[in-house]
Amino acid sequence: QVQLVESGGGLVQAGDSLTLSCANSGSAFMIETGGWYRQAPGKERELLAEITRGGTTNVVDSVKGRFFVSRDMSKHTMYLTMNSLKPGDTAVYQCTARGFLESVPWGEVGGWGQGTQVTVSS
Repeated sequence: QVQLVESGGGLVQAGDSLTLSCANSGSAFMIETGGWYRQAPGKERELLAEITRGGTTNVVDSVKGRFFVSRDMSKHTMYLTMNSLKPGDTAVYQCTARGFLESVPWGEVGGWGQGTQVTVSS
């Protein structure tokens, strides 16, 4: 397994944009498939967006048109770009991915990040 790390969270104002990054904390990890989730206080964790092995992206209707998932294979990083943020987007954002470590290219592994806080003020 891999331990993913999210970065890019913080405090922003309504209407701002933010891009979160997700990468392995250790050796280079080639992300094949991945997803972004969020969990707001008192609510269940919800899936926001996924990216498939072929690069197809799927975004849930509630954030479609504002949130975008992407992947940079050369940087071994997955991103979540969030535009027109609203106070209701305040949550802990977490990534998950499956892929291959450059050092062990024959065995697919996966993991989760611990999450990054995004707070949107009105």
